[in-house]
Parts: sequence; C-alpha cells; structure tokens
Amino acid sequence: MTMLDAFTHLPTLRGKLKPAELSELRGTWARVAAWDERARKAGYGPGWRLSDQQLEDTRRALLGAQLAAGHDLWVYGYGSLMWDPGFHFVEVRLAHLPGYQRRFTYWTRIARGTRERPALMLTLEQQVRECCCTGLAFRVAGDAAEVESAMLWRREMLRNGYCPALLPMSTPQGPISALVFACNHAHDDYAGEMSLDETAAVIAVAAGAIGTNRDYLEQMACQLDALDIEDEYVEQLLRRVRATCPA
Repeated sequence: MTMLDAFTHLPTLRGKLKPAELSELRGTWARVAAWDERARKAGYGPGWRLSDQQLEDTRRALLGAQLAAGHDLWVYGYGSLMWDPGFHFVEVRLAHLPGYQRRFTYWTRIARGTRERPALMLTLEQQVRECCCTGLAFRVAGDAAEVESAMLWRREMLRNGYCPALLPMSTPQGPISALVFACNHAHDDYAGEMSLDETAAVIAVAAGAIGTNRDYLEQMACQLDALDIEDEYVEQLLRRVRATCPA
C-alpha cells in the first residue's frame, strides 16, 4: 500500500509548518512543567490551570470511544495550529467549518501578554448569520491518535479556555468530522467581541513570554495568504494594527 504524502492536497504548505519535534507548543509533560514554572514566576498559583487528571478526564470524555476504537482523528486548525500544529499528522486538507468565524475574544496574560498589559487570543465564535471559517484539517493516524491528542490537549485545554467538540465540516476531498476548539463564553478570560479599533489597539502593543500579539496576527495573515484564504476580519485587523504601529 502506497503511503499518502501528507501534503498531497496542499503542496504549497510544504516547509511552511513547524515540525512537531521543533515546536515549543508540543504539550509534553516536560513542557507543561516549564509552563507551570513560567506561571509561578508570573505570580500564579497551582490552580492557574486544570490538573493533570482533569486534562485527561476531559480528553477521555470527548475522545475516549474514538481512541479506543483506533480510528484516525481529524483536528481542525484555524489559528496557530495552521503554522505550528505541534503534533504528527499524515494528511492535511483545506476545511470549511460552517457557522463559525475567527475572533480575538480571549485575554491571555502569560503567553503573549502580561497581567499589566494582557494580549488577545484567537478563538472561534459561533455566528447567528450565515458564515464559514476556512482553515486546515489534519488527519492523525489511528495508531498515533492517543499520544498526539494528549499532546494537543495539554496545549489547547490547559486553562480550559475552549469548548472542544467533534464537528462536521467540508473539505475538497469530502466531508469529515474533526476536533474543534471553539469559544468558551463561561471562561474568566473571555473578553467578548470588541470593535476592530479596540482589538487592534491591544494587539499592536501586547507582548509576553513567547512573543508579541502583533507577531501572532502577522503569522496568521501570512499563512492565510499562502493558502489563498480570505478572512476580512483578519485583514481589517492587520491594516489597523499596521496603521497604529508601523513596523
């Protein structure tokens, strides 16, 4: 049986994704310990994140049956997963998720912001009007899904900031159901949707331990451009940020 090249459907992505082994966001337990130390130095107590057991319990609650059956796992990326997935995959496709849009609606005070000047983190907001978010769908092989989903879960669900779900979406190669990390409106760090000017003002100046808020937006826009994905919200934000604080 011929193995599918992971980039068969999107050859332009080759070389534009950080390998999992080089990712500082790959959620090994050693890296989680480093994140704990960073949080401690920033003045946060041990309750700053979900416990190790809570992380495993929430992952099992959603993915347990699928993992036990040995099925492949699709993961939807709409933000940093689009250039730094941090997990091993065997196929990547364009994917269209109906009813959702990218929005910067979470505060972050550790990664790209501080307590004094928090940054805004990207999430998926469900919309009442007809819309669609185009991102990437990564297929994790069934025999690797247990390990790779755990790595991803520690990264995305560390502070319980998302509502994970398996959602249907379309790809040029056919329909799939993929793991999606969507907005958790009940989270303490939920900022709500602000105006473009207010959002751009935050992104233009916020910075933290892993970089600037602006750099995140610039990387997002660059990857969307490489994939010919139009996102008016991201484009408008970037124009405002560049006008506010030229490079």
